[in-house]
Amino acid sequence: MFAPGAIMNRMFFMRAFVTTLLTLAACAGHAQIYRWFDENGRAHAGDTPPPGARNVEKVHAATPAAESVEPYALQLARKNAPVTLYSTPNCPLCGNARALLNQRGVPFKETLITDKNVGELMTAVGANAVPSIVVGSAIRQGFEETTYHAMLDAAGYPKLGVLPPRDQKEPALAGPKAEAAADEAPRGPYAPGGRRSPQK
Repeated sequence: MFAPGAIMNRMFFMRAFVTTLLTLAACAGHAQIYRWFDENGRAHAGDTPPPGARNVEKVHAATPAAESVEPYALQLARKNAPVTLYSTPNCPLCGNARALLNQRGVPFKETLITDKNVGELMTAVGANAVPSIVVGSAIRQGFEETTYHAMLDAAGYPKLGVLPPRDQKEPALAGPKAEAAADEAPRGPYAPGGRRSPQK
């Protein structure tokens, strides 16, 4: 039988070993991890076992970094203060707002405002103004870079440069509105983007 103190020591070392193993696995990407025991029977883990290590075992490599979960700070901010951007098609300031969110790496929902859903914008921000952003309970009409960053900071989103940039595009305009816009677009060889017939 083991003395209570010996059992506690063994549990402590096993807990420390598991913690070390998980930490190394998180940092190692595809690197091979080994587990071994020293002369006192204590477990260790690392990418290179020392000479004379006993009972060396290979441990499965960690999952690729691309499959890793979002940072905890981002998960918490998204849960407590989700970001919604309200925009309209071909709106330069809306593009600036979208670019700021993408550059900072902030996940966001973008709602394209048309005649059919303008009431949703009025309810959300209290005015018919685009771009408008909602970060949790904070609302901003229009675009101002410093204010946007301050809102994201206050909501706990990681600072600029911490998260990888995103590439979220303007939502596609669908349905009758898109068809109407296509019908109203200039046509003919002299329209923007049109192709002129070769001169004879």
